[in-house]
Amino acid sequence: MQTSKYIPAFISACNDAFRMPLLNRFFLLSADLLSTNRSSIFSGHHGQLSLTAVFLDEYRDRLFLGGKDVLYSLLLGPTSSESRERATPSPDCLTDLLTFLEFESVCLCVLQTECANFVRLLQPYNRTHLLACGTGAFQPMCAFISVGHRGEHVFTMDPLNVENGRGKVPHDPSFPFASTFSGGELYTGLTADFLGRDSVIFRSMGERSTMRTETDQKLLHDPKFIAAHLIPDNDDRDNDKVYFFFTEKATEAGDREGAIHTRVGRVCANDVGGQRVLVNKWSTFIKARLVCSVAGPHGIDTHFNQLEDVFLLRTKDERNPDVYAIFSTISNVFQGFAVCVYRMADIREAFNGPFAHKEGPDYQWGAYEGRVPYPRPGVCPSKITNQPGKEFGSTKDFPDSVLQFARSHPLMWRPVFPALRQPVLVKANIPYKLKQIVVDRVEAEDGQYDVMFIGTDVGTILKVIALHSGNSLETEEVTLEELQVFKCEYKLLFIMSHVLFNASKQQALYVGSPAGVAQVKLHRCEMYGKACAECCLARDPYCAWDGSSCSRYVPNSKRRFRRQDIRHGNPALQCVDQNLSEDLDVTEDKMVYGTENNSTFLECVPRSPQASVSWLVQRDDRKEEVKLDDRVMSTDQGLLFRRLFHQDEGIYICHSREHGFTQTLARLTLQVLPGETVDELMARDNAGLSDSFKDRSGGNYRAWMPCSSYSRGASSSQMSQSRSWFKDVIQLIGPSNLPLVEDYCERMWCNDKLRRKHKSMLEKYRQAQEGARKARSKSSGERNRTPRDLRAQEGY
Repeated sequence: MQTSKYIPAFISACNDAFRMPLLNRFFLLSADLLSTNRSSIFSGHHGQLSLTAVFLDEYRDRLFLGGKDVLYSLLLGPTSSESRERATPSPDCLTDLLTFLEFESVCLCVLQTECANFVRLLQPYNRTHLLACGTGAFQPMCAFISVGHRGEHVFTMDPLNVENGRGKVPHDPSFPFASTFSGGELYTGLTADFLGRDSVIFRSMGERSTMRTETDQKLLHDPKFIAAHLIPDNDDRDNDKVYFFFTEKATEAGDREGAIHTRVGRVCANDVGGQRVLVNKWSTFIKARLVCSVAGPHGIDTHFNQLEDVFLLRTKDERNPDVYAIFSTISNVFQGFAVCVYRMADIREAFNGPFAHKEGPDYQWGAYEGRVPYPRPGVCPSKITNQPGKEFGSTKDFPDSVLQFARSHPLMWRPVFPALRQPVLVKANIPYKLKQIVVDRVEAEDGQYDVMFIGTDVGTILKVIALHSGNSLETEEVTLEELQVFKCEYKLLFIMSHVLFNASKQQALYVGSPAGVAQVKLHRCEMYGKACAECCLARDPYCAWDGSSCSRYVPNSKRRFRRQDIRHGNPALQCVDQNLSEDLDVTEDKMVYGTENNSTFLECVPRSPQASVSWLVQRDDRKEEVKLDDRVMSTDQGLLFRRLFHQDEGIYICHSREHGFTQTLARLTLQVLPGETVDELMARDNAGLSDSFKDRSGGNYRAWMPCSSYSRGASSSQMSQSRSWFKDVIQLIGPSNLPLVEDYCERMWCNDKLRRKHKSMLEKYRQAQEGARKARSKSSGERNRTPRDLRAQEGY
């Protein structure tokens, strides 16, 4: 996405230090993504896009965005630093901007900010036009946008060709809804009235009559629609069905008031309602419960009932996509999230099973055991339905008994369980919420993997894979990366439900938020390191070791030397012929000075938070493991000595271990200085250090004396040495001698001229303070007080 001057100003105003708990292998900030050319951001002409709708047109390689009163058309292209640096984008960069449906604000707005047209729906209408619908200040309206054929850069609208948008988008810009467009017809699940009470599934546009659900809580009870998709059952187009995913208040939950269940509902695409019953109402609507739970103690499962997002992972068989869904708990005990995967075969089996039935208000729900009328309620009129002597051209030919049964029995008895009857991912008590998901199926050397990109409510993306070990039902979650896509972390910043994904061409993820939209590359293999073992430990299905670098894995490539082990991440096996010690061991010796009885820290941070760290200490050619206690503690950042003893001197070696592979990260030589050494350092005169300290530092005191360097016109390398010296001295001083720091720095860093000037200014300041003190003392009638009393009064 080539957008240079539209990167928002607020991006540079935020704190790069924001970090989240490192459960992942890599955490990349927005600045990292931009500097490595992995992402680009578009935020509209004025830096505030207010994004409310997104449509990715892979046929035209264009990204259409809808916001508050505006539409954008962006030409997709590879991210590049060159494109971001252009002062004025070329016509191929930002195709056009369209002010959408200007109108006079009406008095129906609840808030002044809602007196606008928020674009909520963008769908392809035909080969040359795009359907765009907005809230229209609580008067929904739709327009047809001309976008031209492939290769054309057309983006115009006829302001006279506008129609009523009721039933296509909600009145309120905050109300959820779901829609899909197929065969010139729009299927929408939404609240169709101004107050948000009339929850319906609509079919509008096209040549057939408008359809909607009947107003009955048995059908839809306060639903929240999440997604809608048309999925064919077989090669007979008359059997095509539209599936809706939503949550609603459960009527079968007994006495549990407010219980929420997740549903999958469906209608036949060729449903035209009944002849006498359910006229212009859905006659084929049925629904089933989606279960996503974790087995608990005593047979009590923990259910994730609130549906957050749904992603359809299309396969070569268009009839059998995999359904990925994010769920959350509505429990007051803990906050948890889960990702469950459903097979279409299991969903169809639930719809072919028994109907749920209840004899009366005082009875329990159970499976309907009576006679089900023919044709079975919920099936579509097609060649499969027709039998000799019983041919049904449409739902208007269905007997009234079928329609009556469909009206009174919309719920199926058997729920739909996920594959392997358990989630592929569970997260509990985390400081963010999982909101959206997209999935890419990736071919790797050792099999096929589904890479999940999960958006959070704080604007980050988790890149996760779930691994199954052999025949076991247990899954291993591997979080490969956490990407902070937008530089700022706001509570209002979130990844929209219209997260779009284009794996086949651009290998990019399109992430939307109210602040803008970003194009993010799915992988950057070179960041995993420059060694075979590091590339293998990353366990990223996109990346493999090609003999010289960690690079993109391409199936069926002619390159033979490719090392990749996603399932086990075992570099000892994959990189057996590589010089691991030469490639991985970071053995540069570093000198660290500490002072007796003060605290000291030895830094060692592994590349992966999933790695475990161990410490060895070497004394007199003998190595032993560092003994940890209340005084010597191992932290995520390194080894902390809360109080340093002289016998702690030695060479400390930091090792990391991950999946059975060990590498050396740091070798630090700790030298402990006696307390009297610091006293000598503090008491030294202007001529230089004491002889004992010269001996301790190897007799070379130039690097320890920045004043001498500056006074003699030191080079940049000497200045760098001086800055390193200053850090070491501050560490040597320790908290016990902090009051001496100011005096010490004055003597060490100031020449005689600056020191005299500083002393003169300090003397004048003290005289002024003394005069002010005497004046206040005289005015208060306290001339007879002793100097000690005066100092106490002034806070000395």
